[in-house]
Amino acid sequence: MTRRVSVPWPDPRPFDARGGLPIRILAASDEPDRTLEFARNRAALGPIDVIVGAGDLEPHWLGFLGDAFSAPIIFVSGNHDVGVAWEAGRHGIPPPLQGAATPVPGLHVAGLSWPGTGEHGKVRDEGRAWRQVLSLAVRRPLDRLRGRDGPMLVVSHAPPAGAGDGPDPYHLGFRAYRWLMDRFRPPLWLHGHVTTASVPSLQVIVGSTRLVNVTGSVLVELVPPE
Repeated sequence: MTRRVSVPWPDPRPFDARGGLPIRILAASDEPDRTLEFARNRAALGPIDVIVGAGDLEPHWLGFLGDAFSAPIIFVSGNHDVGVAWEAGRHGIPPPLQGAATPVPGLHVAGLSWPGTGEHGKVRDEGRAWRQVLSLAVRRPLDRLRGRDGPMLVVSHAPPAGAGDGPDPYHLGFRAYRWLMDRFRPPLWLHGHVTTASVPSLQVIVGSTRLVNVTGSVLVELVPPE
């Protein structure tokens, strides 16, 4: 069943053209939420502005969600996003997000796909994670000069170190992601990779950042600041 989270967004500008309506994100990762195969369950969620995938979902499932909700799709790759399903095509979905995108006017999303090496890219590579975040950090001042100076919503497959990571070495968060979080303090960070049964909470708050494990599916409503 789809969980629900409401997050106050500190920047009022994305809501100005929407008459103050919330931005509604269906975020998903790792385990297809089969309850969404039923039209009555989708109808109960209401309209969706964007589908956000946090990795380890087959392309046909992402495509299904986009079609079912008539919403654009952005996603990052996970450590299992390899094989025939990906080689045969992406079922009409866009390529994984590399860097930043604006799926809803005024909302800035940064994507961090699984930083892996070795056979099929499944080996954790902290060095590659550092290259990801440093690339984002270098571009951030340029984005501000171009008028894209709002707060970031970060989507990654794995979480930052010490903030929602799992109990075993393979599912620990990345230190590079923790540096990015501590430096830029994004209001919201969505991730997957960690099974819901292996952690005490599916939400973690560190400073001004709320981290949400979206394994399965989560309806995230960004609401204007009070």
